[in-house]
Amino acid sequence: MRRRDFIIGAGRALAPLPWSLAAQAQQLPAMPVVGFLRSTSPADSVRVVAAFEQGLKESGYIEHQNVTLEFRWGEGQAERLPALASDLVRLRVAVIVAAGNEALVAAKAATSTVPIVFALGDDPVQLGFVASFDRPGGNITGICFETTDLVVKRAEILRDLLPKRAAFAYFMNPNSVDSAREAHQVENAGRALGQQIQIVHVASESDFDPAFTTITERKITALIVASGAFFFGHRDRLTALAASRAVPVIYDLRDYVRAGGLISYGPSVIDVYRQVGTHVSEVLAGANPADLPVIQPTQFELVINLKSARALSLVIPPKLLLQADEVIE
Repeated sequence: MRRRDFIIGAGRALAPLPWSLAAQAQQLPAMPVVGFLRSTSPADSVRVVAAFEQGLKESGYIEHQNVTLEFRWGEGQAERLPALASDLVRLRVAVIVAAGNEALVAAKAATSTVPIVFALGDDPVQLGFVASFDRPGGNITGICFETTDLVVKRAEILRDLLPKRAAFAYFMNPNSVDSAREAHQVENAGRALGQQIQIVHVASESDFDPAFTTITERKITALIVASGAFFFGHRDRLTALAASRAVPVIYDLRDYVRAGGLISYGPSVIDVYRQVGTHVSEVLAGANPADLPVIQPTQFELVINLKSARALSLVIPPKLLLQADEVIE
């Protein structure tokens, strides 16, 4: 190579990059960063985080090797989520996992460009988060474990346990982002089953005692507890009150039953968050959230606590025991 050519080539190599390329080089981290936003605490999320990381691993992404995870926890205070979501955006994460309705609302408000993968208990189309299940559009996609039919299923399970004329109550948080639609679902379930289901609002922990007093005064036989981070964060208090008031209660997650609750029926949370990890991996690999279909779980689980049943003088029907995915002695 001639000396002149070498000098020209070296000068090009040392010349400043175009602004856009220089900016990208400064902004891109050494490895992609995934933000994880949830309104609960780390202690309440051990199993779902492990399942999420398993989904990533199955797709070839392992923390500290080729992906970094940044967790932000609401610690049971949904009002903290907007600031936490904005913090993740400032970190220039590649993807935000929005675990739950409140987290998704906060993440959506924080960014319209960073891909968001949600785990959501309600219909994201009707809530306006995505255009459709097949083609979400925008920057949002995820896993929907929509609960419309599950309210009916939980009421049917209670009817298998109790007299046909039993009256049911439904604990609902009126501050939930989807409380109006949730109330409509409960009304539809009651009509479909010909079953009386009275909605009782519980907006704070101080409402628990009065709410149980209300259902006692109304001669309510059994209770369905709504899904959501608020009730989940107070599951120990909730299951203890149900036991002390001798009220049969069905929940959405097995964690309640492990905490002493009677029975739960709902999607396998482990499978849902494993699928979230898989969806995130697809985005990291270059998939456009706008074209990445929202998927629904295929695994559901019934969990029964026999000790709690005996304390309530309930005999679990054999057909429910046979259907149960887990029976706690």
